[in-house]
Order: sequence, then structure tokens, then C-alpha cells
Amino acid sequence: MENNVFAKLRTLQEILSKKFEIQAEIDELPKALATKNELLSRMKQSYVEKNNNFLSVTEKIKELNHKMNEAERTREKYEEQMDQIQTQREYEALDKEIKDASDKELQYRHDLQREEAHLEDMKLSLEKDEIMIEKQEEEVKNEQLKIKSEIEERNRVLSGLKKKESEITPDLDEEILFKFERIIKSKSGLGIVPIQDQVCTGCHMQLPPPFVNDVRTGARIMFCPYCSRILYYEGEENEEEAKVG
Repeated sequence: MENNVFAKLRTLQEILSKKFEIQAEIDELPKALATKNELLSRMKQSYVEKNNNFLSVTEKIKELNHKMNEAERTREKYEEQMDQIQTQREYEALDKEIKDASDKELQYRHDLQREEAHLEDMKLSLEKDEIMIEKQEEEVKNEQLKIKSEIEERNRVLSGLKKKESEITPDLDEEILFKFERIIKSKSGLGIVPIQDQVCTGCHMQLPPPFVNDVRTGARIMFCPYCSRILYYEGEENEEEAKVG
């Protein structure tokens, strides 16, 4: 097989390795945005839950206000009746009603003060969350623009690589190309390597002499039986330069 086929494969290896690397970067870029969106979604969900609690406490305060006012009116009504009592027994009964109404009024007032303080804390927390959500939304927007720009730039590079690839592949066997691409994807960008001292420089496995001779002749594409990479032979003067890791 002519040496220019191996030369084309080595050139194609550089192009495909870079292409797959860039494609992986394009696939990875949106993940940062997904993380920010997930955080934003959790923040909004938390805000909704807090706001529902805020509304519940608001309703509770209205109810306590109503009960406190009712207790106050009841106490005042009983106090007005004190001037009308005629016996000690009536006095004691009415005094007890006034005391019970006063106790309820005092308890409702205490509960109301507690819930109003709680409501104020919740209000401050919601305001803080609103600021954080707004900031996160801005970060998501900026990240979207950044990712869009970076993807566009990488796609421009990809277009250039695909153009170079199309200039090399027409004369190469389609089945070999298919295998070659799969090898590069699975072997960290290394799909064609030289033999050195009867060793595959891709996986560093010793190869049988007859197999090495077949590779040396270059009559056909030979794949390493251990790592599946395409093998080629280089003269002794190039072996040190061609050595891989």
C-alpha cells in the first residue's frame, strides 16, 4: 500500500481528534447552564413555599385580630354590666366572665405580637430571596449568551475541520474510515501508530514477527490485534521520532 495512504490517515487522525474534542466541548458547555437553571428552579420553588407560608401567617394574624377584638368587646360588655348587679353571687359570676374574657384577650394579643414578628422576619426573608433570584436570573442570562457565543465559535472551527476532512476522505475506503473514526473516539484520539522494535506503540504489546512483516510490506491496512489501532512501519531513522508514550 502506498505510503501516502498512511500519511492521509495520520493527517486525518489529527483532524478527527480535534473534531471529536470540540464536539465534546460543545456537548459539555450547556451542562453549566443546566446547573444554574436547576439552582434557579430550586430558589423559585423555595420562594413559592415561603410566600405560601407568608400568606398563611397573614390569614392567621387576621383571625387573631378578630378573636382579640371579640374578646375585648366581650370584656367591655361584661364590665358595663357590673353597675347592674344586685347580689354577691351575680358579682362573682360576672367577675369570672370578665376575667376569662381578659385572659383570652391577653393571650390573643400575645399570639398576635408573636405572629406579627414572625411575619416581619418572613417578609425580610422573601425580599432577600427576590434579590437572589433576580441575581441568579441575570447569571443564567449571561451564561446563555456566553455559551451561545462559545458554541458558535466552536462550530466555526468544526466547519473548517470538516472541510479539511472532506478533502482527505474521498480516496479512502469507507469501511476503513468507519473503523478508524470509532478507534479514535475510543482510544483518546490515537487511531494510527507505528511499530517500533516489533511493539505496537499504542498499547506497547509485543507483536509476532510474521505480523510485523505484513505491516512492513504495507500491502493492506493492518490493525493491532490487542488495541485495534491501525499500524504502519517506519524506517529505523524515524523510529525514535515516531515513538508514542
